[in-house]
Amino acid sequence: MDIMKSFSLEGKVALITGAAYGIGFAIAEAYAAAGAKICFNCRGEHHMEAAMKAYAEKGIDAHGYYCDVTNEEEVKAMVAQIEEEVGTIDILVNNAGIIKRIPMLEMSAADFRQVIDIDLNAPFIVSKAVIPGMIKKGHGKIINICSMMSELGRETVSAYAAAKGGLKMLTRNICSEYGEYNIQCNGIGPGYIATPQTAPLRERQADGSRHPFDQFIVAKTPAARWGETADLMGPAVFLASDASNFVNGHILYVDGGILAYIGKQPT
Repeated sequence: MDIMKSFSLEGKVALITGAAYGIGFAIAEAYAAAGAKICFNCRGEHHMEAAMKAYAEKGIDAHGYYCDVTNEEEVKAMVAQIEEEVGTIDILVNNAGIIKRIPMLEMSAADFRQVIDIDLNAPFIVSKAVIPGMIKKGHGKIINICSMMSELGRETVSAYAAAKGGLKMLTRNICSEYGEYNIQCNGIGPGYIATPQTAPLRERQADGSRHPFDQFIVAKTPAARWGETADLMGPAVFLASDASNFVNGHILYVDGGILAYIGKQPT
């Protein structure tokens, strides 16, 4: 067995939802470097233009599609278009997601439903759309971007934690239902990752000290740092490649050790 070849994604068609920037973009960049053809979706024209420019600057010939992943008909149309223009999808990364940091007693049911719709219902809808093609082709990889909140609770993220906990179990159930068709469905649970969205939590204070949340995360992480999007590239390629053909229903936490750590004893 050529072990290095088993990590290659040469000629594979990958759909990464919400990959205009951040974690999704980094995963798409890694897949392109491993030889995959990249497809992604956006909902807005501004994000699409910026994403296509960013992919071009990286030398990646990405295929962008306008699609609301919570809309089943739009998803079906996008998958059909990808199959016609690029090929049958070999790899799906359900990355699109949102978070609303609102205390539970102040959160409306509408806000709660919106988070569940994007973070949990959409992965169900997109997976459902690509699985028939994977069955026909005889293989497939589905990677759900879960979270440490698939395991832990925290103030103000009740909807997000509920969705990501549900996504963990959806991952295991897709494995249970479709593993016999040589489809592997696994999850990645990122820790706290340094992205533009988390930048305000890492800004130095006026006196030069670290933001309190920054201090909290570094203290809770055995690696003593925030993760970088690059830290997710290797795990994402592994779960998309033939190297993980007997790994199924697993959540790979890329968190610097947070979930393994009880924290320092107060001094």
